[in-house]
Amino acid sequence: MLEIKVKYFTDIEPIKFIENKSDWYDLRCAEEIVLKAGEFKLIPLGVAIQLPKGYEAYVAPRSSTFKNYGIIQTNSIGIIDETYCGDNDQWFMPALAMRDTVIHKNDRVCQFRIMEHQPPHTLKVVDHLGNDNRGGIGSTGKQ
Repeated sequence: MLEIKVKYFTDIEPIKFIENKSDWYDLRCAEEIVLKAGEFKLIPLGVAIQLPKGYEAYVAPRSSTFKNYGIIQTNSIGIIDETYCGDNDQWFMPALAMRDTVIHKNDRVCQFRIMEHQPPHTLKVVDHLGNDNRGGIGSTGKQ
């Protein structure tokens, strides 16, 4: 099992793995944030994490983040590699407020999972892929 070092910048609730719920870890806002509609803020998440060599973290909003806080993550998904591991390399969520909002310290705003780097490979240019077409974007319908 991998051992991953976590440094906390403030007294937020510690990161916990919730067995049988998800293999993503929730991240919390590290301070009180007040945003007006249209404002951008790097929301401090209160942690620095040393990932093992060959791994990276994918950071994405929780499914309820927009509903609860009216913010969107401006880079859609963040990728943090193992080189971002210094004592001052705090993780942040780049957020844009779509409405006036308040995010309280310890509110869960995003989540992350740890993945191995993509294996080495090459891309080969071809004229045909040799597979049946699926039908284009949206081909499986709405329901």
